[in-house]
Amino acid sequence: MNIEAMISLTAYFALMLGIGFYAYRKSTSDVSEYMLGGRKLHPAVGALSAGASDMSGWMLMGLPGAVFISGFSAAWIAVGLVIGAYLNYRFVAPRLRVFTEMADDAITIPDYFEKRFNDKTRALRVLSSVVIVVFFTLYTSAGIVAGGKLFEASFGLDYQLGLFLTAGVVVAYTLFGGFLAVSLTDFVQGCIMFLALIIVPLVTYFVLQGAGDLSTSMASIDPSYFTWWPEGMTVMALISLLAWGLGYFGQPHIIVRFMAIRTLKDIATARYIGMGWMIVTVIGAVMTGIIGFAYSQSQDLEVGDPETIFILLSQILFHPYMAGFLLAAILAAIMSTISSQLLVSSSSLTEDFYRTFLRKDASQTELVAVGRVSVLLVSLAAIALAFDRSSNILSLVGNAWAGFGAAFGPIILLSLYWKRLSREGALAGMIVGAVTVLFWLYAPVQIGGQSLSNVIYEIVPGFFLSGLAAILVSLFVQPSRSLVEERFLTMEKAMDDGHKAMF
Repeated sequence: MNIEAMISLTAYFALMLGIGFYAYRKSTSDVSEYMLGGRKLHPAVGALSAGASDMSGWMLMGLPGAVFISGFSAAWIAVGLVIGAYLNYRFVAPRLRVFTEMADDAITIPDYFEKRFNDKTRALRVLSSVVIVVFFTLYTSAGIVAGGKLFEASFGLDYQLGLFLTAGVVVAYTLFGGFLAVSLTDFVQGCIMFLALIIVPLVTYFVLQGAGDLSTSMASIDPSYFTWWPEGMTVMALISLLAWGLGYFGQPHIIVRFMAIRTLKDIATARYIGMGWMIVTVIGAVMTGIIGFAYSQSQDLEVGDPETIFILLSQILFHPYMAGFLLAAILAAIMSTISSQLLVSSSSLTEDFYRTFLRKDASQTELVAVGRVSVLLVSLAAIALAFDRSSNILSLVGNAWAGFGAAFGPIILLSLYWKRLSREGALAGMIVGAVTVLFWLYAPVQIGGQSLSNVIYEIVPGFFLSGLAAILVSLFVQPSRSLVEERFLTMEKAMDDGHKAMF
């Protein structure tokens, strides 16, 4: 990779830092603004921020690579994610926006749990905060590892230098600019990803078409490559792929965007924008894998790592300046997720530990300062974990989606729709969901010679058992029910009033 591509990436870094400086000047006067943007987020910014922080490098590397290897059958996971994202916008976003504001302006998920269930013991807050900080530190580490490897593979830079370049820029704009910086940079990064996933498959298609190689290369590919249900695919495998969509309901770095959108009416606008963005980018990612496979066949191109097909096409078919822009799209996907995870972890450390247990009367200025220090501490821990490139952290991150989805997803849904869900039920569901996922992953149990996670994706039993535990415990253990039900009805009335005001 030459100097022109590096110039493009330098310009991208400068833009991110500039946005961070703008956000620092605009909205970091109190902890609500620093952690949640003062609930004034534009729906377009909220939608693209949620999408960009959700997809990470999976959209530009993981999905094209999976389709490159397996064909259309690998795209079932994308179908599941699209369905899950729509249901998240439709059923979680509006109520969570209203309920968190009505719950004494809760600005973190643990804060919402405590206030929603009137948890005087603070067990819900502590448990959910620990889950968030631990898993997001690992998640952040994986993103930093991906950035280090991207710089190493694309520019020949030292791996450790790539780590610090990736982490340094993200930490700078997140630490100083807070939620607004993260959301605005995510918006820009989402736009870059959107353009890149249109440009790369289209240009590759026209290159093949112009050279007369498209029909030849397509004809040489096994027809089963283009089927959605190849031989050997089981119903359980299909359920496992589609079940990725269940994870959306419990991802703190995604649903916190819903809490920040400025009005209930704007949620619908955000849904249209977010789903439009997601459908186009998912199709672009799938087509990158398909057309990239056809290109490699026609050019006898050996692709050592299928997940690098987007990078290879960018380097081969585009001018270095444009290739730098396309590589910035991968970096944008990585950085948008890192920044969101850093901020959610920082919010939890500040609100759910420091303010709750150490300094209840801390000033707004002090809390913002603690939030910034928390961003730095989490990032340093993540860098330390990522420093050894042989670390197996990435294998843990693949399970974090299931962990969050099973531990938080059913509790979020039930808390928004079932008035009889109690504090005890929420706590039981959270524990059962997390434990089930861990058991499914690590227990020395096999079915038909296969590990449990190879039989069915761990989020399926985790999500089901979490919801079941929450319902059963709430039905049979009733100490705090009356006050909790009263609070739910107050929130639901506010929700109904908000809907009436929209029409």
